[in-house]
Amino acid sequence: MKLFINVRAPFMFRFATQNLLSRPIRSLLALLGLTVAIMGMVGLFSIAVGIDDTLKKSFGRIPGLAAMQPGAPIPLFSRIPTEWSTEIASMKGIRIVRPEVWARAQLVDGKPTFSPPRLLFGADIETTIALKKAVYRDDLVEGRYLTAADRGTFNCVVSQPIAKALKKSVGDRLRVDTYDLTIVGVYLCNSLLLDVAIVLDIDAVRKISRMDSRYFSSLYFEPDGTVSNDELIESIQARFRGRGGSQSVNLNALAPGTTGNLLNAASALLQSGAAPKDSPEKSSEESPQVAENALEIRSASDWGAKIQALSGELDIFLWLMTGIGVVIALLSILNTMLMSVAERMIEFGVLKANGWSAWDILRLITWESALLGVIGGIGGCCLGWGAVQFGNWLVPDKLHLYASPKLLLFSLGFSTVLGIVGGLYPAWWAVRMSPMEAIRRG
Repeated sequence: MKLFINVRAPFMFRFATQNLLSRPIRSLLALLGLTVAIMGMVGLFSIAVGIDDTLKKSFGRIPGLAAMQPGAPIPLFSRIPTEWSTEIASMKGIRIVRPEVWARAQLVDGKPTFSPPRLLFGADIETTIALKKAVYRDDLVEGRYLTAADRGTFNCVVSQPIAKALKKSVGDRLRVDTYDLTIVGVYLCNSLLLDVAIVLDIDAVRKISRMDSRYFSSLYFEPDGTVSNDELIESIQARFRGRGGSQSVNLNALAPGTTGNLLNAASALLQSGAAPKDSPEKSSEESPQVAENALEIRSASDWGAKIQALSGELDIFLWLMTGIGVVIALLSILNTMLMSVAERMIEFGVLKANGWSAWDILRLITWESALLGVIGGIGGCCLGWGAVQFGNWLVPDKLHLYASPKLLLFSLGFSTVLGIVGGLYPAWWAVRMSPMEAIRRG
């Protein structure tokens, strides 16, 4: 510790700063490479943090349990026989069961819905009213939610981002595919995953999507608290285990803009023997497929974790891009310091001849490389944070990116360490020479 805190420390810092300033172009290029790498790191990992935060906010506010077809990544690709809802509702521990139908809107006001997608969410109105907590119903900001009087109509509730994007308000008409809807309410969940739905009566969604009336997409139910969730899930799965449910996939949902993971999931279902049942003429008895568990039941947070697991490809991409940036930055610092050391051999020889130890020379060079790391880290963190804020301002309804203080501090520390590592080899190269050899080479 004493070696670090001595009379030479302030001099070394000044000396290192002067050396960097004496070669402005070279130093600037090294800083640029490091700054871009750190900015990329902040930006990319802000995306990952934003996704995690979105999933937590989306699914953490849903207290009940959801039942879907095993293997389906989201309700859009799930089919459950309608009679199962009545059977589940009669079981011990269930307070209420809400049938749900999900479909993708292909056209909204005559325009294709690629990104973000627009989903049609049809739920049984009576059971929705009876729920203690319900997404969309409890997030109303304008107008009213659907009531029993809306049964069989095309009255709808839309999210605030959808209303703003289409310049619509309560009372306006909204054309979805070939049907005219009337907006009676506007909701806001402040979630990328939730604020994409157009909420209608369940029968209206069936009609728009031409979904077979014998199936629901999913079932949402609230426990009554008399049975633990684990016991409830086990009892329901045990009751339906071995039954042949529907293995259909809503192929109308596979529109441009659907993610590759979802396409792969749907393709896997088809390859496993699944047959689409978009036509009423086809019955489940024509191609029975018995699964060990006919229902997959999870809490909302579990479904969020499942969706998050499907984003593993994104994590690989983030680490790959970050690794490329780190390698480029490291090579840039290494090249800058090697050239600097090569040009200053006489200087190092003179310093050694005047009593400087190898440790002093090593510290001087690492001071320079660490300074590059700190300045590049500060610049990268500032630019990365600015890019994140600009992205959130530019597309507020797409994804909330979050550059946390922890991420910024880590990036700054990583940049500093990267700078030090980049200076170690040039420092070793300089200190291993004797004073006379260094002077002669210089």
